[in-house]
Amino acid sequence: MEKNAKIYIAGHRGMVGSAIRRKLEAEGYTNFVVRTSRELDLRNQQAVNVFFEQEKPEYIFLAAAKVGGIHANNTQRGAFIYDNLMIQNNVIHAAYLNEVKKLMFLGSSCIYPKLADQPLREDCLLTGALEPTNEPYAIAKIAGIKMCDAYRDQYGCNFISVMPTNLYGPNDNYDLKNSHVLPALLRKFHEAKANNTPHVVMWGTGTPKREFLHVDDLADACYHLMLHYNEAETVNIGTGEDIAIKDLALLIKKIVGYEGEIQNDLTKPDGTPRKLLDVGKLASKGWKAKIDLESGVQSVYEEVKEKF
Repeated sequence: MEKNAKIYIAGHRGMVGSAIRRKLEAEGYTNFVVRTSRELDLRNQQAVNVFFEQEKPEYIFLAAAKVGGIHANNTQRGAFIYDNLMIQNNVIHAAYLNEVKKLMFLGSSCIYPKLADQPLREDCLLTGALEPTNEPYAIAKIAGIKMCDAYRDQYGCNFISVMPTNLYGPNDNYDLKNSHVLPALLRKFHEAKANNTPHVVMWGTGTPKREFLHVDDLADACYHLMLHYNEAETVNIGTGEDIAIKDLALLIKKIVGYEGEIQNDLTKPDGTPRKLLDVGKLASKGWKAKIDLESGVQSVYEEVKEKF
């Protein structure tokens, strides 16, 4: 990927897209083409086609998506499948029509079966039932992977897919109704400390395990794979380590300096029991995560605590 190549980052203002842009800028890339969702609705095929015909990007990071936590996924099921299918279909097809040199499609670890063997290998895709709470989102992402593979098979497109684990970092979403578990807990503990609230409510039992990757590590991995990976099969991106939600809550409690209690809301769903990615394939391509969870969360908290 040449330093002067024209690069389109779809979703450049989101947590993932902004991290990818920071990484590319640090590596000396300057020729970006970006549009906000107001400027370009990626669900609109005609608008996307006009954009591609005018701008002719050479490389694409497809990080635009409708995303959210358990509550958002479970209550906006139609929007999650429709928006994500339309976004990826339009961008991937326009990339083919306009002879884009390479496209990276970013999926999610929720594509894997709910009860698949741990850690989750890339080849366990479509071997079992999905987690019901985020099935529409997962099906959309699976379709994106298969679309990239199909366009590679039929048209020779160099379209690759990567599957990040749970992410956190700058530009995360801290809306308690729609955010993921780590930013939600960070905000809850911060506000409880500020308001001297005697307890913080944690959804579910706290027993499910999750893997968390700092978004700057993700961006570094995406850049590495954009340079060095040109194969059809998906690549997992993660740390290879996970933590129980209860232990995550205790870690965040310590970082924030909150001294109250943690209470479980057992009326709320736990979601998938465990989602640990097998990152052996990624390691074989010469990359591993660098930012440990505690220092990563500490740095995020220092950045956002004045903004809550």
